Amino acid sequence: MMGQSGGTQDRLFYSFNLDDHIPHDHLLRGIDRYFDLGDLRQQLAPFYSHTGRPSIDPELMIRMLLIGYCFGIRSERKLCEEVHLNLAYRWFCRLDLEDPIPDHSTFSKNRHGRFRQSDAFRLVFESVLRRCMYEGLVRGEGFAVDASVIKADASRARGVPGAEAMKWRDDGTSTRAVREYIEALQAANPATDDEPSPPPPPKKVSLTDPAAQWTAAPAGPAFFAYSTNYLIDLAAGVIVDVEATPALRPHELKATKAMVDRVERRFGLKPRRLVGDMAYGIAPMLSWMVKDKGIEPHVPVWDKTGRKDGTLSSSEFQWIAQRNEYLCPEGHELRCDRRTFTVERDRVTKADTVIYRASQHDCAQCPRKQQCCPNTPMRKIARSVHEDARDVARQLTDTPKYRQSRRERKKVEMLFAHLKRILKLDRLRLRGLTGARDEFLLAATVQNLRRMVKRLGSQDSVPA
Repeated sequence: MMGQSGGTQDRLFYSFNLDDHIPHDHLLRGIDRYFDLGDLRQQLAPFYSHTGRPSIDPELMIRMLLIGYCFGIRSERKLCEEVHLNLAYRWFCRLDLEDPIPDHSTFSKNRHGRFRQSDAFRLVFESVLRRCMYEGLVRGEGFAVDASVIKADASRARGVPGAEAMKWRDDGTSTRAVREYIEALQAANPATDDEPSPPPPPKKVSLTDPAAQWTAAPAGPAFFAYSTNYLIDLAAGVIVDVEATPALRPHELKATKAMVDRVERRFGLKPRRLVGDMAYGIAPMLSWMVKDKGIEPHVPVWDKTGRKDGTLSSSEFQWIAQRNEYLCPEGHELRCDRRTFTVERDRVTKADTVIYRASQHDCAQCPRKQQCCPNTPMRKIARSVHEDARDVARQLTDTPKYRQSRRERKKVEMLFAHLKRILKLDRLRLRGLTGARDEFLLAATVQNLRRMVKRLGSQDSVPA
């Protein structure tokens, strides 16, 4: 039976406790338990104006941004609307029912202004990491590193060949991303009297986000992109550092060194082993791990010395370190000092290798010449100056610890899958390298918070 609700007069007083309406197993309850921004106001104090309209509370902005990245709300306008309507979002932002929500334009202006100038997002990320360390989720014994390509907010059609003479200049109308790109070029190539040779131009440059790299790394149509570089602790998969770079391997290797050094400097964490894929197994990188940092490289060696034509590869030659020479399978010597010079040389080539040559006489009479060097008068082997570090990495591949590291490396790949599929960060909204850095820092902060909730729980069981 249908009826009419009694009474149409509005109530004069309400008793409403926002906390009573938030489920005990809500994800934001768990995050709120481990999230603290006690130092943020002090960090942002120099960026507040003493005149004009009251500024937005920085903690409110951070909490709103965390909600956006946690639940995949990519639009700032949509985020302000959702915080206005959702009770759980209001509760997490410390807002009552009558409290106003910042306008989306004011929200964006503060995010791209004082927050970026103060490096506040790095402060937030590191405060969450310290909480992870306090809760025992970071051991510092083993780290893993990897990079993932994220599409930039740049159209494929809005690009020009890098070889074209483009007069980048700041005439007051350039966008922030273009201004940052010009400043980076000027810093990398300062004007001097002796004009250095300019670096080779990129294949394609975006007119809207010139710092983005034109890449076809995912084996599909090329696009403009950045790379997010993760350095994680293998104990619980906590992200200990994150860095944004153009989607180019040399930049990613440089970022790895910067992240390892920064974590050691700021938190006193230095791993015994560093796990990565073959892209991190180039000779200079292995040398940096072994000789400069004293870290075990649990990384496959990037080795292109193997031959596919059936001839003998360099691995079949015996290295005699005491005599600084190789021995071929027939017992003949390969030496680097067969040629004499008037002025002594270090014999290191531009490729950071030393060439070891066999005697032409020995090779001419060798019965295995057609199996060794059928197209050259003598056999030559190019030995890297970092070969000792490469040998260390090769020896580690047969250990049980190395095989365990290969299994644990999947944790960083799972974080990238979570980043793109759950947090929906498969394309950036902010432009420029600083915009990419801000987005990657906030996303990594959310992933660490969710990891704490999953591992440690909240008031009740909270899904993560």
